[in-house]
Amino acid sequence: MAEKTEVKVPQHEAFLEEKAFRSRTVLLFGEINDTLAYSIVKQLVALADESTDPINLLVCSPGGHVESGDVIHDVIRFIKAPVNMIGSGWVGSAAVNVFLSVPKERRFCLTNTRFLIHQPSGGVGGKASDIEIQAREIIRIRERIAELIAKETGQPLERVRNDIDRDFWMPAKEAIDYGLVSKSIVRQDELNLQ
Repeated sequence: MAEKTEVKVPQHEAFLEEKAFRSRTVLLFGEINDTLAYSIVKQLVALADESTDPINLLVCSPGGHVESGDVIHDVIRFIKAPVNMIGSGWVGSAAVNVFLSVPKERRFCLTNTRFLIHQPSGGVGGKASDIEIQAREIIRIRERIAELIAKETGQPLERVRNDIDRDFWMPAKEAIDYGLVSKSIVRQDELNLQ
């Protein structure tokens, strides 16, 4: 039997993770996959169990696996503690779905954030019947994403369908006008919600 290898987190990293946790801040950085989703959900559940005070979720992600993003989205809506969503750098694809998990008044971004909405893509392969099934599922996910964006931004569904047909980039001001974000902020003390 193979011996288990214990992964040791450098002491300074553990210290920083503890400081972020104590400040009720969760960092969602990088590609969204099942490993990252597990880490984010674990932190959210632990923080919500500790207190119903707001949690700040800082997002800088190109997106990733749709279902992994769905897990984070659903858990944010499931827990009792409210979450302030703060975009930074870029928030794209599945990360936008996570971003839209909170009410609009809790959606913020830092001034240089860019947002990317588009339809899902997938690497389709295999037998013709399997490709047909995968294509139907991608279309179903595309419609679900369009409906979520329309509902949470107030944009007409048909406009969202057209916008996500290709990569649709928005800097902070355009994202505010579109309804993705309530306001752009510079300082943490601008998160004046309870």
